[in-house]
Amino acid sequence: MSLRQMEYFLTVVQEASFTRAAEQLHVTQPALSHQIKALERAVGGPLLERLPRGVRLTAMGRAFLPHAERSVRSAAQARRAARAAAAARGGELHIATVHAIAVGILPDVFARWRSAHPGVALVLHEYATTEALEDQIERGTADLAVGPPPARWSGPVVPVGVEDIVLVVPFDDPLAGRASVRLQELADRFWVRCAMEPLVDGTPFIDWACARAGFRPRTAVRTEHTSTAVRMAAAGVGVATAPAHVVRGAVGEDCAVLPVDPAWRRELAVFSRVPLTGAAAAFTDLLADARSTGGTSPASPGRPRADCEGTVQVMP
Repeated sequence: MSLRQMEYFLTVVQEASFTRAAEQLHVTQPALSHQIKALERAVGGPLLERLPRGVRLTAMGRAFLPHAERSVRSAAQARRAARAAAAARGGELHIATVHAIAVGILPDVFARWRSAHPGVALVLHEYATTEALEDQIERGTADLAVGPPPARWSGPVVPVGVEDIVLVVPFDDPLAGRASVRLQELADRFWVRCAMEPLVDGTPFIDWACARAGFRPRTAVRTEHTSTAVRMAAAGVGVATAPAHVVRGAVGEDCAVLPVDPAWRRELAVFSRVPLTGAAAAFTDLLADARSTGGTSPASPGRPRADCEGTVQVMP
């Protein structure tokens, strides 16, 4: 069994056709079929069912597929890591994160990286939820992830700071201009909810926080992206929550930002399946330095709680 055979297998699955896969791989169809049959002999049974129009996975093929994907991705990751460590031209570092971090934190960090490491290109993978982010890193899609630290993770997890979660209202809102607001003051408000809202013990954070404050939030609209929720709040649709860096950096200064009392904060970390070396380690150091100079500090692991400094840690 060879890596090339697994690459051929994955291409046939993706294209659902030996003919299209051969064209994609720039090999003849007989050569491709020979390699797939050799792979099937190596694993001890058929992986693909040949149909009059295309192919489909057998039960053995479905079991084999995720392992083949991980092997091919790990090999590509190893090549990237080696080239990036040597700052070779064409070296790449693949970074995965959620949308809010991609638009609010990483642009400045990427700019610093390009200035310091022009030979190593960055490739960004964005995901809607932390669950999807962790799943894709586990599959080997990227070299490292930036996001809330996973609850259970076997690889390295490096704290790089915290992000402040704030409330967003229009400029003409009666609360605009306040230094902070207690959640109980919003009991009669409507909310703009986002699909990317974190969970606390399996409960959406706004539901969890409002329940602790003694009321149930009323939802005006649900959005897919944090930046959309902020825009809706700025237009007066309802109160939204978002990381402060998204509101101030990516969305603009067209709304009022209200810190919550006690403050809401969420830990940020870099995590990976393998030790962070070479370019991955350099990027982690650069990110931690950028977050530190931006007014945040490294956070220690912990579950959501009201701590002695009057803040509430937000679970991913």
